[in-house]
Amino acid sequence: MSAVNFDNDCVVVGASFAGLACATSLARAGFRVRVLEKKAEPGEKLHTSGIIVKDAIDQIALLDGLPSELARRIDGVRLYAPCLRSIDLSAPGYYFLATDTPRLMRWLAGRATEAGATMQCRTPFASVERIEGGFRLPGLGTTRFLIGADGPNSAVARALGLGRNTEFLFGLEHEYRGAAIPSPERLHCFIDRRLAPGYIGWMLAGVGVVQVGLARRVSSVRSDIKGAMRAFLGKLAPIADFRGIPPASVRAGRIPCGGVVRKAAARRVLLLGDAAGLVSPVTAGGVHTALKHGLAAGHAIADFLAGRREDPSGTFVATYPRYRVKRALRWCYDHFQSDIVFDLMLGTRLVRTAAGIVYFHHKGVFDELPSEGPTRFARESAEAPANQ
Repeated sequence: MSAVNFDNDCVVVGASFAGLACATSLARAGFRVRVLEKKAEPGEKLHTSGIIVKDAIDQIALLDGLPSELARRIDGVRLYAPCLRSIDLSAPGYYFLATDTPRLMRWLAGRATEAGATMQCRTPFASVERIEGGFRLPGLGTTRFLIGADGPNSAVARALGLGRNTEFLFGLEHEYRGAAIPSPERLHCFIDRRLAPGYIGWMLAGVGVVQVGLARRVSSVRSDIKGAMRAFLGKLAPIADFRGIPPASVRAGRIPCGGVVRKAAARRVLLLGDAAGLVSPVTAGGVHTALKHGLAAGHAIADFLAGRREDPSGTFVATYPRYRVKRALRWCYDHFQSDIVFDLMLGTRLVRTAAGIVYFHHKGVFDELPSEGPTRFARESAEAPANQ
């Protein structure tokens, strides 16, 4: 049998954070990369809040040169008990970036295109056939390697019998233009077992918008997520009142929370990002790991295609985080979440240490809390103008 003359060295399914990072890495190495995206453009109808942690900015060169108008710095967290008592948490030198996520995705897609990758939008992945040395995608040509970076319900995983996510949160987020919140330098996080069982609600001053959202276990009544959001907006009213204001946009979707899927790779195919379950089981954050492992996968696949190493699919998955501590925290949160307990324990060292693992990626390194301790927001502070 004659060797196949391949149309592509690698096809990446999904213009996600992970998919674009992988495509950029491979294209920069001189390989023929095609990115398939079913949406009209990267960044359309997103299911993510788009928060980037400091670790990503420090460690991932792909983000060097990120335009300042696409991001806004947030220096700490304000954590609320169910009764709305709150504490402020921060870590020396640590921050988050809220992003204009649709524009950020288009910027990343531009970097991939500049590197030489071909972007093919409005092109859903339908099926795939294994052939000698790679794959054939009907109507789309052949490829030596295939990447599934196509979200939590990956079509690539389904088509090739790879592992699939089975545990989910369901999230809903509103964006409000021209709005303001008190303490815009904080990521506001709300614990409430009734409204957000298994997770939290949140509010932050993003790039030109205020983002308000909540997520809950899918085992909860998903059809009532809109009702839960209405109740959450009512609860927020003493702090920032968005009731009666139509959101400029709405994001919604499933968020994997069960850790890395079993069998995230096979011969010449690899799952990345949400498709692989590379999402923190506690914070539901995955931008950092998606970019990090997307770039690393690109380098490993480039070495394989150049004949410098064996197929990296099996060994590369071993580099994925196991999330052991965070999975344990998720189990505890799922089974023992109690509004009464959080109301009573909000200001304790135990809660602060757990928050250090969740929000700042390390334990117990916080700035000193104000001497007056936890405080309840007054209506006056909610109505005060925010310093944007």
